[in-house]
Amino acid sequence: MELKQNVIIKVEKDSIAEELGIEPGDILLAINGQPVRDVFDYRYLINEEYLEMTIKTIQGEEVVAEIEKEYDEDIGIVFESGLMDNAKSCKNKCIFCFIDQLPKGMRDTLYFKDDDSRLSFLQGNYVTLTNMSEEDIKHIIFYHLSPINVSVHTTDLELRKKMLKNPNADKVLSIMKRLADAGIEMNLQVVLCRGINDGEILDKTIADCASFFPHAKSMSVVPIGLTRYRDNLYPMVPFDKESSIAVIQQIQKWQKKLKKEIDTSFVFASDEFYLKADRGMPSCEEYEDFAQYENGIGMIALMEAEFLEALEELNPKDSRERTFSIATGEAAYALINRLANRLMERCPKYHIQVFAIKNDFFGGEITVSGLLTGQDIIKQLKGKKLGEYLMLPDSLLRNDTTVLLDDMSIEDMEKALDIPIKITLNSGEALLKNMLNWEEQTL
Repeated sequence: MELKQNVIIKVEKDSIAEELGIEPGDILLAINGQPVRDVFDYRYLINEEYLEMTIKTIQGEEVVAEIEKEYDEDIGIVFESGLMDNAKSCKNKCIFCFIDQLPKGMRDTLYFKDDDSRLSFLQGNYVTLTNMSEEDIKHIIFYHLSPINVSVHTTDLELRKKMLKNPNADKVLSIMKRLADAGIEMNLQVVLCRGINDGEILDKTIADCASFFPHAKSMSVVPIGLTRYRDNLYPMVPFDKESSIAVIQQIQKWQKKLKKEIDTSFVFASDEFYLKADRGMPSCEEYEDFAQYENGIGMIALMEAEFLEALEELNPKDSRERTFSIATGEAAYALINRLANRLMERCPKYHIQVFAIKNDFFGGEITVSGLLTGQDIIKQLKGKKLGEYLMLPDSLLRNDTTVLLDDMSIEDMEKALDIPIKITLNSGEALLKNMLNWEEQTL
């Protein structure tokens, strides 16, 4: 296997690397004679008190730097790639893949399908386990990369091969057993496709996955996201109110059963199912430790609880006349509008307008804020009286930038709407403080 070059792009000030004269542009070749495959090899190998680092300098000279340090002391170098390797692309052709539903002409990075267990550990990405070599599995076990987030989808193994269009998809349970036997914790996910892996098949999947508890810590069930760009793709039927209620009731039965058997509800339905069912959200207590929060499980309940708690603690009594607006996706509109009304009750001179932005770009089935585009926000707010400023959630920004999915920047939107835009962090307390114009809580 050819290793990616570990190009150094930054040397930390006052670090061991700076003292040794290591410079940006140098390449790390080996540590103690061992090649460095990725960031986990690197972190493992530098945890010694004596190191010999083989460096190829920017001038092309190969040198060996001898280092004496504390056991867990960092060297102080930053690499070109966070993984120190190329992310592994997905070989599946999943019938529910969201990336296959993107329109043409977007930036190239949006079309990359990763299925990399290292990104699962580092960033919380979900992996199917179908694209892993024996070396990859041993790598996870050796470095004890835990937890790993696994996209199970179904434990009907023949169906899983069909859904992922990958003959290796039937190995999921055997790989999960190896990980569990090695003490690796797993958070699991099912993307539910109506009429395909729901009903009795979902019952089997929950039962099989719960058998891995406590190594399998939690499981989320989320509905397939359907855009309007599905020409020539597998036909799918969206979940409606009735079918969403059925999914919720099915999961609640399992929660009750598993709570008695293993003292955890284990499996949780996404917020989207409750919104489609037009039902109230479970209480925060029912989400236990919010293990699947980043997967859209319990976000609404937690945000509301955080907001109301902060409202009582801060007890704002602002007598200023203030007018501003908030734009959000259709899924979160009712919550954000409800919270805005609570603040206006406390501060009667506040005038807050909340706008639900319809996702015309991807289609009406996509309702989350994180998939809104700048063009939809501008089109639907242009010409409206928005007040002093417009608030937007940080979930619609890409990778810690000020750019949305359609490459439109916040600055572009400010010019188009002729209004300052404030980005609020994804918590109830941050939302409240932004409403109160506490600058330190904005990005």
